[in-house]
Formats: sequence, structure tokens, C-alpha cells
Amino acid sequence: MSAPHPPKVAGIDPMVPVSTHTAAPTEGMPSAPGAFIQDRLAGWVSDLTTLHELTERLAGTSALDSALQEILAAGAALVGAGRGLLILEPADGGGPSRTIGLGLAHAELGHIETVPRSATAYGRFLEGLPDTDGPLASPDILGDTGLDPRCREVAARLGYAASYAQPLATGTAGRLGAAVWLYDEPAEPLERQCHLVGLYARYAAEHLARLLELERARADAAVIAEELFPSRLPRIPGVRLAARHRSAPDGGGDWYDALPLPDNALGLSVGSVGGSGPAALAAMGRLRAGLRAYAVMEGEDPVAVLSDLELLLRLTEPARAATALYAYCEPERRTILLAGAGHTPPLVTGERRTEFVETTLSAPLGMLSCWEAPSVEFTPRPGETVLFYTDGLLRRTGATTDRAFARLRSAAAGVPQVLRQDPGAVADHVLRAVLPDGAGRIGSTEDIALLAARFD
Repeated sequence: MSAPHPPKVAGIDPMVPVSTHTAAPTEGMPSAPGAFIQDRLAGWVSDLTTLHELTERLAGTSALDSALQEILAAGAALVGAGRGLLILEPADGGGPSRTIGLGLAHAELGHIETVPRSATAYGRFLEGLPDTDGPLASPDILGDTGLDPRCREVAARLGYAASYAQPLATGTAGRLGAAVWLYDEPAEPLERQCHLVGLYARYAAEHLARLLELERARADAAVIAEELFPSRLPRIPGVRLAARHRSAPDGGGDWYDALPLPDNALGLSVGSVGGSGPAALAAMGRLRAGLRAYAVMEGEDPVAVLSDLELLLRLTEPARAATALYAYCEPERRTILLAGAGHTPPLVTGERRTEFVETTLSAPLGMLSCWEAPSVEFTPRPGETVLFYTDGLLRRTGATTDRAFARLRSAAAGVPQVLRQDPGAVADHVLRAVLPDGAGRIGSTEDIALLAARFD
């Protein structure tokens, strides 16, 4: 155990920067009152400029994780620390909860979390004790024998000797979490630095509260969206099905469906409602439910099904457009009769061919005074898989339409032979190949729905 030693002040240590505007006059040298005031004013302007720049950067973050990283890095710059951690743990228990580090590996964060929370400054903040409303400094962790031994043990192992903890809370949302910055040597931030990071933390907490509310709304929308999809796909002799869905951050209006029909027939559909958010989800749910009803009544005629769907859209969503594709399948005969309304063509893939099904051009639902388009019939060969998908799969690539179609065809043609027996494996391979990062363009507002049907 290291012997106790007097703490340094952050900013005095040459490794910890501090504004020269706040430096005291040299001892024994007189300083004119006017020069001193000018120096103080310059220091305040510098501090306010720094604070403005940091809050502007934080305001530019729209994702929770990026905001947490920005808060942690900005706070470290303000208090002159090199490392730190931020714990997000809303007091209402509604989540999300997470811990991120700055200059700390995942294992090092794990070591810090082994310290009992009751023995740490951030733990007291997270427990919400009334005497911990303000920041807490531990200027000499190794030399403070009053601290929990586990605190000093972990500090010595990870090589930090002081900490400064700041709560994150708002008047309306309550406690959100805490940020802790770590110094490599005994140190304590200046009063000016404490004041600045306190101001920044107040703004940061309000920004976090807004992002938390948005994140929870997105999570709720995702749950609702998943509930609108089939809980399980039907099992029909002669065909095997698999589906994949990737929701946009705000919730989109893409859907897929598979409905068993009389005589071992099968109705398959994919579609997309324009827009995003709760309104698009609600419209998608109504259209999908309507299409199911029309498929039961007249599923053998895909054109009639989409015509009825177009009338439903016109009556219930007069200001909205949608694309849809409906296919009436007879797996035992391996025949598919389909009609599309402004929708992307299916892709059939197998050992000997990978090609798009030629469908007639047609307008989306809700665009013309009366929708009409002929149906198309084709026959998959044994062992082939037909992919029905929404245009979000193409748009998330960020490429032009022609290149996106070419990428999709190439991905389907490149499915390894060992995977072609499983429609789920085919769908996963296509998604990985078309969208190598797993989601496509960052910040995309496009849903993805993919339905794969493999015919025996």
C-alpha cells in the first residue's frame, strides 16, 4: 500500500491542463486592478465559449449511446481527467441501463463494478441518498484509510489515485445515473472546473432525459410492431417458410404474412406503408388485417385481393399510399399466382438459376383513382426458394436501385449449397451479404421484411 501523500490540484500537475486566464498573479509582483479584471473577464469568456462548444456537440447527438460517450469525454476535458465511467440507471426502473467507460477496457469496468456500491461515490448517487445531491471528490483514494479497502485495492490495480463523481438528474425525470472521472495521481479539480462541469451536467441530464423518452418510445413501437406479425409461420406440405424483420429506429410500416388457406393452399404477402412512427404502424396493422380477410374470401384471385385492399386504403387512409404483393400458392403443384401493386418483384433462387420473377408494372395502392393490374403465374422448381421482400432491403444499401437489385441477386446466387436446404439460412445469408454491417446505412428510416419460401 502506498504511503499517504498530499493531493495535487488538477491544473497544477502539468499533465492536467487548466486555462491560463485563471492563473493567480506571481507572488511578490504587483498586478494592476484593471489588468486583473481584464484577465478574469477573459477567463470567463473562455470558459463560456468552451461550455457552449461542448453543449452544442452534445445537442448534435440523437442516439443514446453517442450522447453518453460525448458526456463522458466532455466532462473529462472540463475536470482535467484522463479516464472515467458513466452509469445510466434511471430511478424509475424503466431502463435502459448501461455502463460505459472512457480509457477503460471492459475487464477494467468489471473490476470497478466489484466494489460495493455503498462504498463508492457513484453508488451513493445511484441509491439516491439525500445527502449526495452535489458532486463528490475523492482526492487521494490510496491514502484515505477511511475508504472501503476494496476501493483502494481496485484503484491500485487499475492505476488511478483520485476520482470526481457527478450525479445526473433532472427535476422531472429524477435520477438518471452518475459520471465518475479518474485521475492517475492524487488530484482535485479547481472550483472553476467543478462549476463548469456542474453546469454541463445539468444540461446533459436534460438531454439524456429526452433521449431516454425517445428510446423508450422506440422500444414500445418495436414491441407493438412485432406483435402485429404472425406469432408463427404455418406448416403446409410441400413448402417451408422463414421470415426476417428489421425495424427502423422510429418504427416503419413494412409487413409480411403467411396464411393457410383451404385445400392446402397458402397465401403469402409482403407490403409497405409510407411513413414511419406510430401512425405508420397503425396503418400497417389495419392493411395487413384487411388483406388477411380478403385472402380468406377470394385468395385464388390475387388481383381481387389487392383491389379490395386498395378500396380499404382509400376509405381508411385517404392521404396515404402503400405497396403490396400477394401470392396464392399451391405447394403440392408448385404453382404461384401473384399480383403486385408498385411492389418489388420476388426473387427465385436455386442451383440452376437466380432470377427475378417478371411482374407487370403497376402503381402503388392509393395513387390512382382505380387500381388494376394483371396477375402473373410461375412455377418454382424443386428445391428452389422464392424470396418476397420489401424495398427497405434495397434502400438500406444506400446504392442506386439498379445496383441494389444487382447486389440482392448476387447475394442470393452466392448462397452456399449446404445452406440452400434451409429457407432461414438462405434469408440470413442474403441479409448479411446485402447489408454487410447487419443493418445498412446508419440512421436509416427503412424497415426490412423478408419472407423466404422453399419448395420441395
